[in-house]
Amino acid sequence: MKKIFLILILSMSCSINKKNIMPINSLSFHTEYNQFYIKDKKCTANTNSSKFWTDKAFSERLALEYGIIGIRTQSYGNIKGEIIILDRSTNILENGLFNHIVEGGIDINSGELQILNCPDNQIQLELKVIPGKYRVRIYSSNLSSVKETDLAHDTDNDYYRIEIWPSEEMETRVLKQYLE
Repeated sequence: MKKIFLILILSMSCSINKKNIMPINSLSFHTEYNQFYIKDKKCTANTNSSKFWTDKAFSERLALEYGIIGIRTQSYGNIKGEIIILDRSTNILENGLFNHIVEGGIDINSGELQILNCPDNQIQLELKVIPGKYRVRIYSSNLSSVKETDLAHDTDNDYYRIEIWPSEEMETRVLKQYLE
């Protein structure tokens, strides 16, 4: 009986790995200036560059530079969300659940992806990945819960789901635009 149970457990774990179900990492941290970053650990790009937060990037809620992505948030303060590394795109957009959906590309050549707050650039999360190019999709929800975008409030309830998977596609694409 123990042998059958062990075989059943092993076969279940193998089937889970075949589906490449990855753990979801929760995000909960303080940031300012309505932004935070996803970056390659060895990236030295300047997020203060005039090429980073352009008017277009601000509207799309995503700034791109080699090895770093800036995510524009609605709240100025506490950020809540989740990040998941996938083996491929989910192709499940669930538009009705989110106010804004945008995606872009990032090179993670070091094999270490970091989530940083702003302006301190303190590491909030660090994940190991296979070095290479990745597609990042950011789903933003509850944006209308933020009453003042330049002050932190406990009632701010915006939320950010981030999905990352290997891809050669680097261009920004807005899949659903939030209109303020």
